[in-house]
Amino acid sequence: MTFFKFEADFVDSLRCIPMIVRLKLDTCGVKLKLAEWNRLTQAECSQLVELPCDRESEIIAYKEYVSQLIIQHTGHEASLLSIDPQPPWSNDREIPESVMNKATEEGVNIDLSQWANLTTIQRFALIKLTRSQHENNNFLPAIEEFGLLT
Repeated sequence: MTFFKFEADFVDSLRCIPMIVRLKLDTCGVKLKLAEWNRLTQAECSQLVELPCDRESEIIAYKEYVSQLIIQHTGHEASLLSIDPQPPWSNDREIPESVMNKATEEGVNIDLSQWANLTTIQRFALIKLTRSQHENNNFLPAIEEFGLLT
């Protein structure tokens, strides 16, 4: 599975950056702004979805590819992010406070065993969907999609 159901309203056109690409960008340390994403061709966006970004060599190659695309389409260097060696989505033993707070706000209880059973990309998505600068309207659909409503 490449995309989540809660992303269905934009994945056909790839007008927004899907979670799978956002995870890869955080993994390789490149900030890709939506305006930059929207300058890419459909084929380039699809390539960013499909390219692997797990092993060290893949992470380096992904970073170089994204950086080149940004230069090619905008004329400026890519903005870099610091890479967290222990990102919160890789920790299945602790639910981040932002996720707990948002779940409580929405009247949902997520326990540690449920959190531990989520995939890395699912934990990543929930964390991203609770960031204050993010539109949080997909939090409940994600919770439902991930089977966390009991």
